[in-house]
Amino acid sequence: MASDLTTLRNIGISAHIDSGKTTLTERILYYTQRIHAIHDVKGKDGVGAKMDFMELEKERGITIQSAATYCNWKGHAINIIDTPGHVDFTIEVERALRVLDGAILVLCAVGGVQSQSVTVDRQMVRYHVPRLAFVNKCDRTGADPFRVTRQLKEKLNHNAVLLQIPIGLEAAHEGVVDLVTMKAITFGGSFGDDIAIGEIPAELMDLAREKREELLDAVSLFSDELTEAILEDAVTEDLVHDAIRKGTLSLQLTPVLMGSAYKNRGVQLLLDAVTRYLPNPLDIPNVALDLDQDEHELVLQNAPDLPLVMLAFKLEVSRYGQLTYVRIYQGALRKGDTIVNMRTGKKSKVGRLIRMHADEMEDIEEATSGDIVALFGIDCASGDTFTDGAVRYAMTSIHVPAAVISLAINPKDKKAEVNMGKALTRFTKEDPTFRTYLDEESGETIICGMGELHLDVYVERMKREYQADVETGMPKVAYRETINKRSDFNYTHKKQTGGSGQYGRVGGFIEPLGEGDYEFVNSITGGAIPTEFIPSCDKGFKACLAKGTLAGFPIVGVRVTINDGAAHSVDSSDLAFQQAAIGAFREAYPKSDPVLLEPVMRVVVETPSEFQGTVLGTLNQRRGMIVSTSEDGAFSTIETEVPLAEMFGYSTVLRSSTQGKAEFTMEFARYNPVPKSIAEEIIKKQKDELKTQKK
Repeated sequence: MASDLTTLRNIGISAHIDSGKTTLTERILYYTQRIHAIHDVKGKDGVGAKMDFMELEKERGITIQSAATYCNWKGHAINIIDTPGHVDFTIEVERALRVLDGAILVLCAVGGVQSQSVTVDRQMVRYHVPRLAFVNKCDRTGADPFRVTRQLKEKLNHNAVLLQIPIGLEAAHEGVVDLVTMKAITFGGSFGDDIAIGEIPAELMDLAREKREELLDAVSLFSDELTEAILEDAVTEDLVHDAIRKGTLSLQLTPVLMGSAYKNRGVQLLLDAVTRYLPNPLDIPNVALDLDQDEHELVLQNAPDLPLVMLAFKLEVSRYGQLTYVRIYQGALRKGDTIVNMRTGKKSKVGRLIRMHADEMEDIEEATSGDIVALFGIDCASGDTFTDGAVRYAMTSIHVPAAVISLAINPKDKKAEVNMGKALTRFTKEDPTFRTYLDEESGETIICGMGELHLDVYVERMKREYQADVETGMPKVAYRETINKRSDFNYTHKKQTGGSGQYGRVGGFIEPLGEGDYEFVNSITGGAIPTEFIPSCDKGFKACLAKGTLAGFPIVGVRVTINDGAAHSVDSSDLAFQQAAIGAFREAYPKSDPVLLEPVMRVVVETPSEFQGTVLGTLNQRRGMIVSTSEDGAFSTIETEVPLAEMFGYSTVLRSSTQGKAEFTMEFARYNPVPKSIAEEIIKKQKDELKTQKK
């Protein structure tokens, strides 16, 4: 790879479902000569796109796992991660953006800024990732890149600036006019390899001049030299490129390019833009926490001769063992080096160092700062930091959203049980949003995830990859309990059984906590409870949160304050105060007006306008609260908030009521109180289930 970091780019390709990310990556690999034939995403020809190498991905035509590759373009080395578009696999996007320096936000020229585009953009903002926008599918009926650019400004608050305008749209789409060089560029040949650069067609000249003025006005804010050159009528291409790059790196400008990946138009110009405008590793300040200096923040240097610091951001279990994807932020890594996991302190030897090309591997001898590579045989978790032992630094962790849906799974026989155990161990290690636990009362294995599709894919993978024949129970919603008002407690735990007994008194109150799950406040004065027993009280209160007395669901949103108590010189102990705290909480909780909370999802439905009324009806039946509706040509977008419990099976209902023409996306929004009549039903059902399990 590039020894000169200024010619290295680490980029991700992110977008809404079905915007053409994987098709675009396929074309990039073809033009950079990493692959020598183009294949379709759905795998109709029996091959499928290079980056969708899982059988399930080929069958369903969706990306499930992010895949890494690398290529070279005009002297620049580019590491690429192709990420899923479906919100159920959002962790794949999250951890890819955590380690990337820049990104391409792909937008459909017809669909424009869609629901998942908003989510992906929010993730890019979270990790301060500069991006280019690529308006794809300009060959489709109804394509309008100008409308998409307006949506970037209005919906995402981007300072979106067109670098190109299209030459023809829909079936007439041939290429683009480059507003920096003021040349018309068309793409001919079977695979768009024959690039013709010529004069701008007369009918587009006025529009090109108008859009170039807008471009120069926007980018001159980032360059005094360009402003002077505009006044003196001495603008050069280099000055414009430099100004665009400065604006992009500062996250204050989003350059907009366009084309059609499927029809092989505009991809080479997008690659030029990646190398010109997106950052190299030296442009991005990467912060680590010094574990020896009370987690003091420090900026790492992209220098190969400094101590090694790298982050494990993705794990895969392959037939050769665990494959760990790492991004090196400082120093160099060689085959045979010893590395230290900062979380566990465990040392490991680097036996095999590889560079990934989708599911193919290339052995390499060394990698330096800025590189994204993979290691074999290293035991770690996603988000662990490794160093060479010379420093004790930790990188900031990856944001992991909470699971909102669970499913009971039962193996059909002993062999399936063994294989299911292996599969669950692997999947929970690979995917932090996929969780599993054993329900002690029912004895069932419960899996938790981000949505129906998420769990469906993992159950399918268990059957295919591990031959674990499992049956699934009904999906369960992750309900929670909370309180509505303050309630006091004053509880004494006293037990005498001969010899030293147990004694502890705890006084105080519980009250609703605005944000967060739990907070413990120590307001004890005068040593009423000795200092060494304060953590015991906290531990006792925390133990009560796992299962509320209302319906047995976890308790959230509670602040516990202790302000009084008493201890005994002989009989008080850690256990006594834990028991006192548990008793105090159980005394106060029923008096604090406990209520049930349910996860509410943000649901966005895109439907032909003729079905808008029907779709609104299906959402109203599901206790949906309509947030907004908008019409864009023949399509309507309905944004709504619906309780997760009402969304099971909605895809079937939506398909049948819109002749299969509508689609929806769903992501967790927040927890809301359950209406009283429904809460009573849930509580009764939950208590009946618990009674059945006890029998």
